[in-house]
Amino acid sequence: MSASNANVLAMGVALVNCPVVSVEEGNLPVDPDMASKASIDRFSAEAGHLMVRDDMNGLPAANEPVNFDQGPFITKGLGPNGEKVQYYNFDVMPLKSAPIYVLFKEGESTPVEGQLNIIDVIPGDEGYSDFWHVHKVTVPDYYRANTVTSLAELTAMGYPNERTNLIVNCPVVPDGSTAELRYKPENTNGLIRGWYKDMVVTYFDFSEKTLTVELPDEGHPNAPVSDILVTFNINPDMEGGGPPSGFVTEMGTDQTHNVVQTIPEDDMYSPLWNVNVYDNADFDMVSNWMSAMSANILGTGVALVNCPIVTVE
Repeated sequence: MSASNANVLAMGVALVNCPVVSVEEGNLPVDPDMASKASIDRFSAEAGHLMVRDDMNGLPAANEPVNFDQGPFITKGLGPNGEKVQYYNFDVMPLKSAPIYVLFKEGESTPVEGQLNIIDVIPGDEGYSDFWHVHKVTVPDYYRANTVTSLAELTAMGYPNERTNLIVNCPVVPDGSTAELRYKPENTNGLIRGWYKDMVVTYFDFSEKTLTVELPDEGHPNAPVSDILVTFNINPDMEGGGPPSGFVTEMGTDQTHNVVQTIPEDDMYSPLWNVNVYDNADFDMVSNWMSAMSANILGTGVALVNCPIVTVE
């Protein structure tokens, strides 16, 4: 809309004393470049679990860009058949997904061009997850991109809302953050913008595997899960043991013997890992999933972590 047309519209509204309250009645799109940015902190006490900022660990502050291509955010492990794999560490996540809303015009199969997807929770909020349950929202043909910028407004409009069976792994991160690696070279490794309560957020997209689920009768589905076996420098049942002690690595390298049950080519792959812990005394004998399963298992189901695999050799 040109500035002159906008002025005419504003004058017309004033003359008839009819306040604009909906998209149909003339709300104007919002330019994401001019909108406020939401404050994002993945390492606060409210958001973090294994990675919580303190005076010693140097984890990035709120809104500080995060380089996920350095420790402790990326790990070298092993695949089910002994492959060398790398995966990012995005911390503990709940089993239940959170909703993300994608807008489509009537009769079209691709999202509204230029419209940012809409979420209603960010790290630290109750119900937040990196794993998003995709909702397909149908808007009128005359809808203009970024006229709706919050779930509250979307709900008030009453647009048709289809619960799909798709789950996407899109961690919300501070603007400027980087994670360069992707399993599929064609997948974008840059940041994607979205709307959160009329503010702009940024997130990564990890699409190494299409994740589909069976929908519950109501509510949001659980994300699919796969298993991982890990071992720590100090076993969890000892003082200072478990995650704070770090993963055991091969001498002089950063190669762990953490073994994933599946890789992205496998039907049952999921980047949401059910963590099981084996005795570090068995580190040298572990080289694949079968040998890891033969190790002394110290704990099962100790956490669910978001660790998308980005390389397999």
